[in-house]
Amino acid sequence: MRKPMWAVLIAVFLLAGLWPAGAATGQAKAALTFWSWRAEDRAFYESMIRKFESQNPGVSIDFQTYKPTDYATVLSAAMQAGKGPDILQVRAYGALQPFARPEFLVPLEDKVPELKTFSPQWLDGARSQADGKVYGVPFAFQALVIFYNKQLLSKAGVKPPHTWDEFLAALKTLKDHGITPLANGAKEGWTLEVAMGVLAPNFYGGSNFYDAVIRGQTTFRDPRFTGALAKMTEIRPYMPQGYEGVSYTDMQQLFANEQAAMYIGGIFELGYFQSQNPSLQIGVLPGPVQRASDTPWISSYDDGNYGVNAKTRYMDEAIKFIRFTATREWGQEFTNQLKQLSAVPGVKVQDPTLQQVLGWMRHSTPYVMLVGFRWQNPTGSELIQNDLQGLFAGKLTPQQVGDDVTRGLSTWFAPFKNR
Repeated sequence: MRKPMWAVLIAVFLLAGLWPAGAATGQAKAALTFWSWRAEDRAFYESMIRKFESQNPGVSIDFQTYKPTDYATVLSAAMQAGKGPDILQVRAYGALQPFARPEFLVPLEDKVPELKTFSPQWLDGARSQADGKVYGVPFAFQALVIFYNKQLLSKAGVKPPHTWDEFLAALKTLKDHGITPLANGAKEGWTLEVAMGVLAPNFYGGSNFYDAVIRGQTTFRDPRFTGALAKMTEIRPYMPQGYEGVSYTDMQQLFANEQAAMYIGGIFELGYFQSQNPSLQIGVLPGPVQRASDTPWISSYDDGNYGVNAKTRYMDEAIKFIRFTATREWGQEFTNQLKQLSAVPGVKVQDPTLQQVLGWMRHSTPYVMLVGFRWQNPTGSELIQNDLQGLFAGKLTPQQVGDDVTRGLSTWFAPFKNR
């Protein structure tokens, strides 16, 4: 049976590469990919993608996720090969730098006018140190806090603590009542770095110390810093039995399943806890202060950014989508659905817990290693995470940690050389 002439012509055009992509099958003319490490946020992203597709006929976006621990490696290999996704979620600060080059990502300040309204504090997490350009749209800013189970504290007759002495007393009372006071473990060093971000700033002096150390006026041998680490070790008796083997997922489950009364972490986990246990009555606290009259410091940071692959075949469509991520519509849905603080200006925070944290952030301080010392290797985070594990295992003193971190950073951080 002979094929119709139109079918023959289409076949010829397809072989010659002259037929528009998708025209023969009725598929979208622009089929973009969007990579992320946030599998847990899939429902949000797919809902926003559907909205964008409905407003932009002929465009489709495939949201693909990878394991957080593998993401940087997979993305780097793809980008180095001149491939990768059209749209990508990228980390901030130092982890952004390998990609923050015009051969990999598109500089966005001239293409996304909405960025002019963003806070410079969060844009710094999307900026290249090499050329000063912004290569991403910040998607969230985070705060580090203490979650607590209202019912378990009430059961033990404990009031939410404000000072460090009240905090330790509350932990002891919970333990005396047969309740595991803290869900936190030490199997993964990064969770200890988070705990440091919550507990240490009120002892080392928050932004006052951060500004001094980033300018090279002091080092991590400073007694303010090592003294803060010493205070941290006072929570060890109140961590789960065998805490050195307690992983991040173990920590989450202990708190979500109401097997531990407190959890030192990030506000980004609020939505997860609520989804895992809707009946969980959650409260939040800032890190405890030394004196009742002190204002707590809240460690904060740009969590990451959305970027555009410089080699995308669909530049106009990708830029249009990236501009969508910078709108108040996107930011409002991000905050409403994910219970996180969107970096988009003008978003109204409706969740009372998020409102509370947002108020505390008027006294925020940079999350020290992430913001200040993840720019080259060894990063401050790599050093402090390993050393905190040694500290919590009783193998290192606070002074040894401060010395090791300072020496490690001196290999690339000029102000620490010969110190």
